[in-house]
Amino acid sequence: MDYQKTAHQILQNVGGKENISELTHCFTRLRFVLKDRNKANKDVISNIEGVIQVVEASGQFQVVLGNKVDKVYEAIAPLIGKVNNVSTNDSEKIGWGTKILNVISAIFTPTVPAIAASGMLKGILAVAVLIGMNYFHVDIKTNNTYIILNAASDALFYFMPIILARAAAKVFKTNEYIAMIIGATLCYPAIVTLMTGKTPVTLFGIGITKANYTSSVIPIIIAVFILSYVERFIDKIMPEVLKIIMVPTLSLLVMIPATLIVFGPIGNYLGEFVNWLYYYIMHFSPILLGAFIGGIWCILVIFGAHRAIIPIGINDVAKTGHQNLLAFAGAANFSQAGAALGVFLKTKNKNLKTVAASATVTALFGITEPAIYGANLRLKKPMIYAVISGALGGGLMGWGGSLGNAFANQGILTIPVYASAGTKAFVCYLLGCAIAFFGACALTIIFGFKDLPAGDSGVAQAMDITGSTTQETTLAPKSAVTDEITLAQSDFQIGSPLAGNVIPLNEIADDVFASGSMGKGVAINPSRGIVVAPAKCKVSVLYPTMHAIGLILDNGVEMLIHIGINTVELKGKYFEKKVAVNAELQRGDPIITFNAEAIKKAGYDLTTSIIITNSNKYAAIGATTVANVDLNDDLLFIKKEEG
Repeated sequence: MDYQKTAHQILQNVGGKENISELTHCFTRLRFVLKDRNKANKDVISNIEGVIQVVEASGQFQVVLGNKVDKVYEAIAPLIGKVNNVSTNDSEKIGWGTKILNVISAIFTPTVPAIAASGMLKGILAVAVLIGMNYFHVDIKTNNTYIILNAASDALFYFMPIILARAAAKVFKTNEYIAMIIGATLCYPAIVTLMTGKTPVTLFGIGITKANYTSSVIPIIIAVFILSYVERFIDKIMPEVLKIIMVPTLSLLVMIPATLIVFGPIGNYLGEFVNWLYYYIMHFSPILLGAFIGGIWCILVIFGAHRAIIPIGINDVAKTGHQNLLAFAGAANFSQAGAALGVFLKTKNKNLKTVAASATVTALFGITEPAIYGANLRLKKPMIYAVISGALGGGLMGWGGSLGNAFANQGILTIPVYASAGTKAFVCYLLGCAIAFFGACALTIIFGFKDLPAGDSGVAQAMDITGSTTQETTLAPKSAVTDEITLAQSDFQIGSPLAGNVIPLNEIADDVFASGSMGKGVAINPSRGIVVAPAKCKVSVLYPTMHAIGLILDNGVEMLIHIGINTVELKGKYFEKKVAVNAELQRGDPIITFNAEAIKKAGYDLTTSIIITNSNKYAAIGATTVANVDLNDDLLFIKKEEG
């Protein structure tokens, strides 16, 4: 293959180097960010020698080249030179809706653990107050211990501008400490006194719109966004010798007045408008809003779109001390737990029963991903039952006026957060959770689903790795059966490099791997953050971002393990390598460890593709139909070509 020729042809057909804003590559593909997608000729590129497929996703024009990507990248990079990361036509690169969602997600995701902890602490304090009043007739709110712990639960929300300033600065790539100073200025006691007093406030003789910015959300995000441009402009014009002092100084001198006079009031009005709109819908029909959030919340979770509305709840707590968004979302969580329990009670498959039992427990504590991906979404019908039941529960909560006094994860431990809303509201919250949970469970048991085969403990049969199975199951393929391989019929087996739920390759959200164009394989939704050697092998490739590994097994199989979807964007964050390229490994030796929870919280799908890249050398390749595998359990079944 002529890599130079391929590189020239790709460059020509993406619109030339003038049309490229950014070029990166991962283990299998070139990732272009184009200024104008209309200038790219997708059909021509698809037919260039070495190109496997062309995919347009996440604002990128991706050219899939498989294991040739390094060579083609080395050939094309000098032809492009240094590219500008700012497109002249952003609206064609990524839609504004996607951009805003990505920014919101990137800013708020790092704060979620702290917000959840504050909400949990507030829930514990609410229980303590109720117990003290009802059983001991004591008001503990005057107790020093309560005051200190209450301050700890409120601190995050009070100083929200400082917290969000740092997160926003990382997203907008500006000085984090200057951003935090702007946020701290908004919360400074003397400023708060000025803004809440009766005397008019002026700055350089200019009147300032008075507003209390403690606990605010939008003003600081707008301010840091503007800071990123101001800082870059000052840095560009400032002599090198003065930059270290004058860039931050002038940035503050410009941004503090600009924030208090212009961007702060604008952000404040925007925040009030968003809340007004949400509550306008709420007042129009609280039942409808509750049903909508309760039914659709876990669907939004699957696509990561729930992060777009989370700020509504955060802003509500910061401004008013209560929110109802997560009350309605709680109905969705309990419905997922109920559906998973129904799967546990209904299924005859031992492995699925284990997965569903575990998922039920975690969903009851507010972690729904195991229930969604391990049982309900996989089996389809239980997911539908959960949506219906969640909508019914959320509708009842809306009718009853349920709300919580903290932004807390929705599970059994945070139920007390919703007790302060009053008897009717709290009873409706409890009944809504019960309807969601028991309704989803009952619907799953009564109307059922297409179960997995029960005989997992016997001889494992195989499915064709593009998704076909030897018998009809819920993992049913989109195409007809091509290979039927039992363990006895295969020439050798390969162990699983991960522990988790087995997923047919054609059902994953990565079109390249799902199509089988990279080779046959199977996918796993990991239950543990470790990848081990599936057999005696050599590490042929270990990508710098550690999300992809190439192995050459002693039996000649060439394997690609691709951890997650689009996780190349993390640039190695949350991953740790245990070996180096060319390392000789024994079965079970650790290769990569990763923080699964952190990656999920960052908004990435951890579905891991395990591909046999030299599939054409074998007569048949299959995978187990066992729903859940542990490390080194038999996963792949290989039959050699005859002769």
